[in-house]
Amino acid sequence: MRLNRILLSTSLVVVALVVQVSVLARLHLPGAVPDLMLLIVLALALVYGHTAGCVIGFGAGLLSDLAPPADHAVGRYALVLCVTGYLAGLAKPDTGRVRSATGPLLVVVGAAIGTTLMYAGVGALVGDTAARQVGVTNLILTASLYDLLLAPFVVPGVMWLARRAENDPMAETTSGPAGGSDHALRGFATADSLLGTRSGRGGLLGKPYRSRQRSGRIKPARIKPARIKGAKRL
Repeated sequence: MRLNRILLSTSLVVVALVVQVSVLARLHLPGAVPDLMLLIVLALALVYGHTAGCVIGFGAGLLSDLAPPADHAVGRYALVLCVTGYLAGLAKPDTGRVRSATGPLLVVVGAAIGTTLMYAGVGALVGDTAARQVGVTNLILTASLYDLLLAPFVVPGVMWLARRAENDPMAETTSGPAGGSDHALRGFATADSLLGTRSGRGGLLGKPYRSRQRSGRIKPARIKPARIKGAKRL
């Protein structure tokens, strides 16, 4: 299960990073840039929980900090996505399945607002005033709008893939000592019945074997008692 999580999360984060840098960042939309990496982290956190969401968010944010053209301090966005993934994982349903789309959409809006504020706040601490020049309010509105429009095309599909990886049918059929012992007992019982059938006696499990056919009955062979000279027949 954990191997499936690592492979799926790594693949999705790398693909999202490539699309983010090569496509979305070059659209030159007014205000913020659609954050595909944030949507991937939110979708995985809603399925895997807060611990996995925290780890995935940190890794995704660190890759975003290192990917060109990065113009901010390394670890800034990693901290933001780490906290966001943890908080989003707390909203994971108990059953693991989302019954309504309202919950994930609210999580997306809240995460878009929260990440923008945290990113601007951490930037203010390290002396980055780019958010003030653009306008924090403008960034919050545009980031929420872009992420909300992109979420229906990303979040449901990623959540479906994550649940699919969790419910691996190969692991269910091959794992489990109960299933293996059950198959072994069935095979032992089958072999026992075959031995009882061929020998005309009860099987190894102590069950008597009786077979009747239309043409006649199969009678077990009788063992004749031995005769001893000079003694009466027993």
